[in-house]
Amino acid sequence: MLKKIVAEVLGTFVLVFAGTTTAVLTGGNVLLTALAFGLALVAMIYTVGSISGGHFNPAVSLAMWIRKKISLAEFGVYALAQIVGALLSTLLLFVFLDTKTAALGGNQVSALFMQKDMGLVVGLLAEIVLTFVLVSTIIGVTKDEENNHIAGIVIGFVLTGLIVVGFQITGGSLNPARSLAPALFEQGKALEQVWLYILGPLVGGALAALLGNFLHSEVA
Repeated sequence: MLKKIVAEVLGTFVLVFAGTTTAVLTGGNVLLTALAFGLALVAMIYTVGSISGGHFNPAVSLAMWIRKKISLAEFGVYALAQIVGALLSTLLLFVFLDTKTAALGGNQVSALFMQKDMGLVVGLLAEIVLTFVLVSTIIGVTKDEENNHIAGIVIGFVLTGLIVVGFQITGGSLNPARSLAPALFEQGKALEQVWLYILGPLVGGALAALLGNFLHSEVA
């Protein structure tokens, strides 16, 4: 279990640090930010994924618990490890920028949608749908061991595409740990809206797991 914890901390650290650092230093360049997250995920899946399963995301861990791939206790430990990894990455970015007022990659619903009464609902639905697609992909591509050699690449590039799709709506988080860590440092709007970035991905991951249980169940 200790090795799994270390693997999840490390994987989430690299994922969040690569993505949020790129977002901050490029002024929110959509393609570069999406590629940074996607490629970091590919790298970490192949680096430590064989140890912990390569979740790096509480929504993925929740889905794996629902699919009975991990226990409830393991889900709790995984989620905590992922939050710790994300916090460490945000702390390092904070140190690098050396300023208390800098953006640290926190997520907020786009001002375009916040001008409407249902802005937060739109953001919540976007995070649910995008995470549902991501976790469904993970479940589908990892259900057969023969796909192990390509699974990381497929998952990483699907994440890249989904971030591009969601960037102008919510920033394309799809990961509670990824949003919670910078929100705790930034405060303000990012922290006010962080519930959306926790609830949305968890609901999306849970729905994907339930669908996966139905589609991939053994036929009698």
